[in-house]
Amino acid sequence: QVQLVESGGGLVQAGGSLRLSCAASGRPFSTYIMGWFRQAPGKEREFVAGINRSGGSTSYADSVKGRFTISRDNAKNTVYLQMNSLKPEDTAVYYCAADTAVTSYFRNYDMDYWGKGTLVTVSS
Repeated sequence: QVQLVESGGGLVQAGGSLRLSCAASGRPFSTYIMGWFRQAPGKEREFVAGINRSGGSTSYADSVKGRFTISRDNAKNTVYLQMNSLKPEDTAVYYCAADTAVTSYFRNYDMDYWGKGTLVTVSS
């Protein structure tokens, strides 16, 4: 089992920044691929960013490229999402998720474990 707990959400003005954290416990953290997803009101949950086991490879949704950065600290069992130049359309509940497979396509159904989410609200 893997437990994931997100933190760092809140209210920010457009153009501002937030840093989300996701602390993991259970299996050794370095054995799973990590991703951030988000779900806006009335919309389906969507992929935001992903990172491989070592942290050497990352991927991003087109909507956040150049603004968001995913990183991980395997010694601290934590994955981060640095969000800059935030826009009102970034408002959503943000979830971290873990995939125990060797590779991941970061589809919702690929992910094996999910956190409960943290709310990010960007005001205009």
